[in-house]
Amino acid sequence: MENKLAVQKQELPTLQELVKDVGLYVEQDKLNFLLNQEPPKTWIKEHPFIKGHKYLPIDKIEYLMRKVFKEYKIEVLREGTSFNGVFVVVRVHYKNLASNEWSYHDGIGAIHLQVKKGSSPSNLQDINNGALSMAFPLAKTLAIKDACDMFGTLFGANLNRRDTLPASMDKVILTKEEKETEIQRILDDEMLDIEDTMWLQRVLEEKDELSYDKIIKKFK
Repeated sequence: MENKLAVQKQELPTLQELVKDVGLYVEQDKLNFLLNQEPPKTWIKEHPFIKGHKYLPIDKIEYLMRKVFKEYKIEVLREGTSFNGVFVVVRVHYKNLASNEWSYHDGIGAIHLQVKKGSSPSNLQDINNGALSMAFPLAKTLAIKDACDMFGTLFGANLNRRDTLPASMDKVILTKEEKETEIQRILDDEMLDIEDTMWLQRVLEEKDELSYDKIIKKFK
C-alpha cells in the first residue's frame, strides 16, 4: 500500500499578526513615506565632469537633516589613502522621530589628489600644494552624502536610478480593540448563518486574537 504524505497548506502570516507595537509601526511608516518624497527639482544639480550624473549639494543634505531629524551627529570612523586618492568613512547618527531612539547609517567617500596640470595622476611627486587639505574634507562630504542616501528619495537616493517605485503607505493596522469592534459590527450588521454567528461570538467571548484577522478578512 502506497503511503501518501498529507500536505498541509500553510497560510502566510498577515502583517497585522507580525506587528506587536502598532503605534510605533504607524509612526515609522509615516516617516518612511516622508523620506521617500521627491526632493525639489531646483535642488538637483548635474555633476560637472560625469555626464548625466545628478546629485544634491551638501548644504541641502544638511538642511534636510536639521529640518527632518532636528538632532544628528557626524562621526568619522576612519580615513586613509588609496593609490592616488584618499577615503573617509563616516557614521551619521540621527534621532529617529518615530521611536525617539538614536540610529545611524554608515557611508564612504573617496576622491583623487590633485596634481600639476599635465601630470599623471599616479605621479605623486607632482601633487599640488594643499591637495591633502582639500581632498579629505571633500571625501568626508561624499561619505556623509553616501550615508544619507540610505534615508530615501528625499535625500537623493534615487536620482540616478531607473524604474523606482513611488512612495506609498501600508494599509492601516488595527489595534486589538479596533478588531473586536469590527467583529462586533459584523455580528450586528451582516446576514450571517448560525454557524458563523456562533463562531464570531465564541471568538469574542474567549478573546481568541489569532482568529481576529481571519474573520475580518473573510467578511471584508
